[in-house]
Amino acid sequence: MTSPVTIEDIYELFRISRQEADRRAAEADHRAAEADRRTAEADKLADHRAAEADKRMQKLERTVENTNRAVNGLTTRWGRFVEELVRPAVVRLFRAKGINVTRTFLRMRSEPGNVPMEIDVFGVNGMNAIAVECKSRLSSDDVDEICERLGNLKQAFPEYGSYRIFGAVAGIEVDDNVGRYAYQKGLYVIKPSGETVEIVNDEKFQAIAW
Repeated sequence: MTSPVTIEDIYELFRISRQEADRRAAEADHRAAEADRRTAEADKLADHRAAEADKRMQKLERTVENTNRAVNGLTTRWGRFVEELVRPAVVRLFRAKGINVTRTFLRMRSEPGNVPMEIDVFGVNGMNAIAVECKSRLSSDDVDEICERLGNLKQAFPEYGSYRIFGAVAGIEVDDNVGRYAYQKGLYVIKPSGETVEIVNDEKFQAIAW
């Protein structure tokens, strides 16, 4: 026969349930504390990795900046070399094309107040002039740039406002496609030939005067 449930039995059951609840709560607190600890460790590791990544990025940026500076310096020196090579040849080259150049200017800059512009090599003959852009490696963007400059040249150098201005591009390295592009734009193309430089445009070429 089943014994009747007493008030003591109920108290004991309540006590056991409370202990189990406290134990589970303690376990939950422990798991939460462990999760917080792992989260803190993960945050610390993430912060460390982010700091290391920032250091690597800063180092990379410095390396890229130094490399760009070195490349730009080298490009500038090669450009200056092309200018020094082209300038003495301009008279000979363009006399053969019917432009009897009598004066040449190196890195000619516009006066303050005029359209800002610099022309690498500029040759003058009577009422004709030739503006030469010199590059180590000529690109289609360089061709577009010299065409834009030619369009504004008389505003930059008003003393040549009544002149017929012709354009030319010169480079140590000129890809065939770029050379054709410049040819189609009405520009003379100057390339190295032996110890000097030569105009490579054929007899069919029609120079554009700006």
